[in-house]
Amino acid sequence: MHTFQRVSEHRRRLYAAGLRPVQIWVPDARRPGFAEECRRQSLRLWADPAERETIRAAEELGDWADR
Repeated sequence: MHTFQRVSEHRRRLYAAGLRPVQIWVPDARRPGFAEECRRQSLRLWADPAERETIRAAEELGDWADR
């Protein structure tokens, strides 16, 4: 069976199961400057009291998973 046939059959089964393909775009972590931009945005969020509370809540949830 050729690759195209295998992919087509796989997609047919997924469609039959009620699924559909979607495409998402995410930031490229390999791009130069990515880490610096993450740091810049993180520091900016920490400067906002409402965001700081959201970050603390997320940290608590993360700690919960380790228990």
